Amino acid sequence: MFSLLYPTMKHILSQGIFALFCLLFWAYAAPLQAQKELRLPPGMKKITSVEGITEYSLPNGLRVLLFPDPSKPTITVNITYKVGSRHENYGETGMAHLLEHLVFKGTPRHPNIPQELTERGARPNGTTWFDRTNYFETFDATEDNLRWALDLESDRMINSFIAKKDLESEFSVVRNEYEMGENNPLSVLNKRMLAAIFQWHNYGHSTIGEKSDIEKAPIERLQAFYKHYYQPDNAVLLIAGKIDEQRTLELVHEYFGRIPKPDRQLITTYTEEPTQDGERQVVVRRVGDVQLFAAAFRTPAGSHPDYAALSVLANLLTDEPTGRLYKALVETKKAVSIFGSSSGYAEGGVTGFTAEVALDQSLDDVKNTLLAELERLKTKPPTREEVEQAKTRLLKNWELAFKQSDRLGISLSNYIGAGDWRLAFLYRDWIEKVTPEDVARVASFYFKEANRTLGYFIPDKNPDRVQVPAPPHLDELLKDYTGRATIAQGEDFDPSPENIERRTTRGQLSNGMKYALLPKKTRGESVNAAMTFYMGDLKSLQGLSVVGSMTAAMLDKGTTQRPRAALKAEQDRLKARISVSGSATSARVSIETDRAHLADAIRLVGEMLRQPSFPAEEFEKYKKEYITRLEAQKSDPMALAPNLYSRLSKPDYPAGDPRRSMSIEEEIAAVQAVTLEQVRDFYRRFYGATYATCAVVGDFDRPEIEKTLRETFGNWKSPAPYTRIAQDYQPVPVKNETILTPDKANAVYIAGLGFSMRNDDPDYPALIIGGQIIGGGFLNSRLAGRIRQKEGLSYNVNANFSASPLDKSGGFTAFMIYNPANLERLESVFREEIERVVREGITTEELEAAKGGWLKSRRVDRSADAALARTLDNYLSWGRDLSWDARLEQQVEKLTAQQVNQTLPKYLNYAKLTIVKAGDFDKGANR
Repeated sequence: MFSLLYPTMKHILSQGIFALFCLLFWAYAAPLQAQKELRLPPGMKKITSVEGITEYSLPNGLRVLLFPDPSKPTITVNITYKVGSRHENYGETGMAHLLEHLVFKGTPRHPNIPQELTERGARPNGTTWFDRTNYFETFDATEDNLRWALDLESDRMINSFIAKKDLESEFSVVRNEYEMGENNPLSVLNKRMLAAIFQWHNYGHSTIGEKSDIEKAPIERLQAFYKHYYQPDNAVLLIAGKIDEQRTLELVHEYFGRIPKPDRQLITTYTEEPTQDGERQVVVRRVGDVQLFAAAFRTPAGSHPDYAALSVLANLLTDEPTGRLYKALVETKKAVSIFGSSSGYAEGGVTGFTAEVALDQSLDDVKNTLLAELERLKTKPPTREEVEQAKTRLLKNWELAFKQSDRLGISLSNYIGAGDWRLAFLYRDWIEKVTPEDVARVASFYFKEANRTLGYFIPDKNPDRVQVPAPPHLDELLKDYTGRATIAQGEDFDPSPENIERRTTRGQLSNGMKYALLPKKTRGESVNAAMTFYMGDLKSLQGLSVVGSMTAAMLDKGTTQRPRAALKAEQDRLKARISVSGSATSARVSIETDRAHLADAIRLVGEMLRQPSFPAEEFEKYKKEYITRLEAQKSDPMALAPNLYSRLSKPDYPAGDPRRSMSIEEEIAAVQAVTLEQVRDFYRRFYGATYATCAVVGDFDRPEIEKTLRETFGNWKSPAPYTRIAQDYQPVPVKNETILTPDKANAVYIAGLGFSMRNDDPDYPALIIGGQIIGGGFLNSRLAGRIRQKEGLSYNVNANFSASPLDKSGGFTAFMIYNPANLERLESVFREEIERVVREGITTEELEAAKGGWLKSRRVDRSADAALARTLDNYLSWGRDLSWDARLEQQVEKLTAQQVNQTLPKYLNYAKLTIVKAGDFDKGANR
């Protein structure tokens, strides 16, 4: 979807059919090695192969994509059904999404799907969008797990319960998800604009659906919808990761080949949106703390060649800090931010731009400036340099993401929904060929007054209209398309703590900086690095919390050698993502790039940290953005509840203490008071590498990177000593607080307590697994099973125990969202479940399932190189290595139900919980 779309919870994976184009893939690497010819099971046919992905078909119509990637010890199974909100009839809005929820409710052979997913340590979910619905799970690469996943997906394809009792509990969960979106101004405005842009086509209906349809959907219509669309001839199965192709094809045939092809005929959607004949207006008036202005234009489907040029155009207009709209609106301080994109679906698309405007800024001024800048494209078309920079940015992000087979498998669902998975590669090819003339042409053709939606109706005797071209015939478009050579493969890496330790080299530079290096062969020679620069102590950092965080935020805004735009361009050239964040006590850096560019990326980080220029204009822009973000939180229960809970659960440290949790108002005042000279002074007083750490994981040359670290940071000493600020647990009064947030449909509930414990305490393993049973896993915990699955009170339910690795500070926290009208019932059920687990304990069956799922999930976590790099980086400062993980996992494996039941009552007591509730409790019943 275009830029107005606000991502919420699980739908963050599916924001627009091609909004993920910037997060996808780019094939480049070595040519394919000769492979042994596969023996196809009876009736199975090979269709085509493009850049390492091979398509097959079964007689029942199922299409199968195999994408082997031996470099990851995981497998992702993703099944995409070509049904989304576009296929819903009158009274059925949200039905595709509602069905997505119910398919997790089980089948006769798999009656408790959440339990199975948790026991397997899988990372699962399902998502729904305009043109498709998908379900996926990533798990440890074993044949037993693959058999289980294929049996699960083939069974719920045709045998899901879709029972009335499940609908009666789940519809309120989906309604709660709907209400969560209603709390966000961007999400609300997006839905209203879609309805104005597409007045006849179903793209005008948001995927979440209308509240009345969600609440009143007849089970008979839902069952008919399921039986019609959930069939093999309407599905594409993709299996990516560490697989044996021959064996995988045999298993697919075993589990899916026995499903018959249905007798019914699928009817192709045929409604076409009429040509827009005048500017349209949308006005939303709701409680909020930030203004928005948006302009959107109807554009073609993602399979149309014009879509690539529109994507480049949207990028060069909104890029920060080089974009034309960014310069015209944000640099001039007329708006806080500007964002936008071009999205192409199966039967149409939208290109749009949204400006975030503070309450003290002029909305009319922003509107006039934005529209004038779009109009100026006709007299001052994009330059070759602008176009090439935008193409480089898009292709860089594409290339980085293509190296992750688990991300690729899920992302291809969007292209399948658009018509065919090969569109992913064709789109990349089109981007490469985009010229300045192409960009100027699509700007002139689509960005017309009669084709835009912002807010007004203007009579026009001679309207200049746009007839958006129809999607091309995909068979002709993709005939004989073969793509390029498959990307280079990585090694078969064992992510066990023992193997990681064997492969990791640790060292220390002469100035004190510590490093951990784990070289291994990866897909596409990808590599990730994590760095942390520690600074200050309790005395020296008094009153500098916000100053320190703003100092870290300014490190990527320009250096003495390069302004911000050049700094970002250099990252694009190096095919690197570099992020810098921090606080008063540390600055953290992450790098994602490849073998060829890692050394230069580290040098660029050195330039950013050692030679920051702290430009005044960038400081003022960031300060304005910071304050506007805080202002927007003042009416948001999702921000207010965690903020208050953080303050109530900590001691009342004095003002200026870096351990103090500030209220939103206090933080706004602190930000307003910060000066650029304070930021520069903080940098001079504290920044250096004496107490720094660095970890690198992936495909790199160890001697070269050791040399690079030594040359870049080895002579950079910290100007002041560093002493970690301890935060041991201190008792605080038990509180039960309520925050009223008028006109917010979604409410938040947080409950928790603290206690004295480090995570090397003997009781810690029992608490971790106890927390998994109470509030972890995938929808099958005690709390989720009761509150979401049975009662239908909350979309998001979780709880866990945690403890610091360094301080004696542990705690239990539970979090839920809900309709404000359901508060009384939610509180009652939550209390019942907490008191029941303390009183009755857990069962051996629960323990074994939780242990198995937790241990498997740890292995899956360690297979992610970026996360592993951050872990190794943290361990350098904590004085740990992966042997600690091995010991913890051994302790968990030996746990008994008796141990957990003896431990939980020592630390969990409902009467000692501090509780914070935020929502519109005065009007919640009228939602």
